[in-house]
Amino acid sequence: MKRTTPAIGPLFYFGTAIVLGLYFTFAAVQGAFGLFNRVQIEAEITTLVATRDTLQVELAEVENKTRRLSDDYLDLDLLDERARYILGLARPDEIIIR
Repeated sequence: MKRTTPAIGPLFYFGTAIVLGLYFTFAAVQGAFGLFNRVQIEAEITTLVATRDTLQVELAEVENKTRRLSDDYLDLDLLDERARYILGLARPDEIIIR
């Protein structure tokens, strides 16, 4: 009588292939470089771009005021405004609205 042994080799091969496939699929979705992290990173990029644009506008305003207060180009109205703001002074004929 011949005894046949179950074919463990092909079963092991296909089982390993399925486990590796599941592992790489999981890593592609939830890993460090997966789809979920990609969505998070893209949302963070959008937020950082908006912050960068806001800071660029603020920088342009500060550069404009700095240029207007420089020695080469002095804006007397801006100088008067800044001095009054910093010192908290007003002329007697001015109306102050708060």
